[in-house]
Amino acid sequence: MLDLVLAEVEWEAIEGLVSALKLLKDAMLFFSSNSPNIAAIIPAMDAIDEAFATGIIDNQLLSEPIQHALPVGKRALNKYYVLTDDSDIYHMAMVLHPSLKLEYFRKAGWTDDWVQDAVDITWKAWEH
Repeated sequence: MLDLVLAEVEWEAIEGLVSALKLLKDAMLFFSSNSPNIAAIIPAMDAIDEAFATGIIDNQLLSEPIQHALPVGKRALNKYYVLTDDSDIYHMAMVLHPSLKLEYFRKAGWTDDWVQDAVDITWKAWEH
């Protein structure tokens, strides 16, 4: 007869999967809400990207099997993340947000060129 009881390592993998899926569910609910704050989208995507890159969610290191699956999720996230570069509204929302401004980009380690592009886009829209 088969042993249908999960081992401790299997339970840990399941708990990690639940944590990763909860992170994505929360993001999906936020992004799908009636009025998502545009300036909050970039930080939310950065948080997901960081969690997938490090394998740490809710201050807990995910199990090895889940960590091996995270690059697939990271590639899917990046497919949409790069689309924000094509939209001036994301740049302007971040630059003009009272609590984010340019400091967010600097703290997040964004390149000076990207920060300057965001400033230039915002100035151009203001002047227009």
